[in-house]
Amino acid sequence: MAIQRGSHSVSKVPCTGSIQLEISPKKGCQYYVARSIVEHMRRRSPSMVGSLGRNNEPVVLILTSLASGSKHGYALSKDIEDFAEVILGPGTLYGAIARLEERGLIERTSSEDRRQPYRITSSGREALAGAVREMRVLADEGARRLGLDELARGRTHRPTILGSPS
Repeated sequence: MAIQRGSHSVSKVPCTGSIQLEISPKKGCQYYVARSIVEHMRRRSPSMVGSLGRNNEPVVLILTSLASGSKHGYALSKDIEDFAEVILGPGTLYGAIARLEERGLIERTSSEDRRQPYRITSSGREALAGAVREMRVLADEGARRLGLDELARGRTHRPTILGSPS
């Protein structure tokens, strides 16, 4: 089958599935797959090392969980579900773990089990402490502006986090 494209014709030879063979006088013979292709994402800049980025990411929940001791992925997920009432899917959980490792905020620990435990590093503790301080300042200011003086004075209250059920 020949298709006219601009000033040259292109011949397409159908193949099995979604693979096509394109023959063009200018390009020669090319195979291509009819689907979307996503380019590789760029690595985070070195300036992100030791930084959390936004404080509302799952990385804060993971660091909070690891602050009480080493855990593997499933234990992290269950702990976060218990204390924050947030369920992190596997893609979210392990994507955040990879980012935390890349930034030097957590590290793998040795294990004789097939599960891979992680622990928070000293940089991770410092980053989490900074994030908690920033969130406290923001929460206090929000409470003050909303007229929720009992919250701003430190009255204990368990807020809803990341769209968890009320």
